[in-house]
Amino acid sequence: MIIKAHAVLNDEMLGTKPVGPAIFEKFIAEKKREYLKNIGKPEAELDVDDENELQEKLDAIEQAGFTCFHRDADECPIIWDYQVKGFFKGACGFLRRVKTTESAKLKAYKQIIDGLIFVTPRKIKLNLQTGTAIATCERSLRVETMRGPRVCLAKSESVPEGTRFDFDVELLDDGMENAVMEWFDYARKNGLGQWRNGGKGRCEITIRNEFPI
Repeated sequence: MIIKAHAVLNDEMLGTKPVGPAIFEKFIAEKKREYLKNIGKPEAELDVDDENELQEKLDAIEQAGFTCFHRDADECPIIWDYQVKGFFKGACGFLRRVKTTESAKLKAYKQIIDGLIFVTPRKIKLNLQTGTAIATCERSLRVETMRGPRVCLAKSESVPEGTRFDFDVELLDDGMENAVMEWFDYARKNGLGQWRNGGKGRCEITIRNEFPI
């Protein structure tokens, strides 16, 4: 059985790919320039307190990093098939705690999803609505370091609410259909990408045709 799925984002989705070193260094340099501009001093005139504050800000950014989307040959943002399968595993893992769900009936569910459920295409294109564009999402994260708890910055590319993407789910066991539909419904509560516990990446997943093949 093949289930043809169509997804529409209910909230922005954040990229998960770590940005390359060159881009990240550029981002750090921009933040350094911003800091110097805000305090109104050239780097050569920084005192010890200024240098310590600047270094703490740059350290916090480096700890969290900057993530973006993978791109296809046309520079269109994509997600990979394994990210959808990863979502299935996460959804099933949580729903198994609810004894009345289809997911609760699955034993060794991670192996079942790996071996009996296949997502295509390999690269799933994210189709932005006309008039929208890729943006960035910055948020603060509390992290534990050797010097104690600190708040640092995380920055990610994001595609906006309303972005659409299509994918197919092939089931080697037709009896898995109800569980998959259960996971589709769960995507409205907890979706794909980064910062899912903040509501990012939630989406509405429907069937593209009435009769699965």
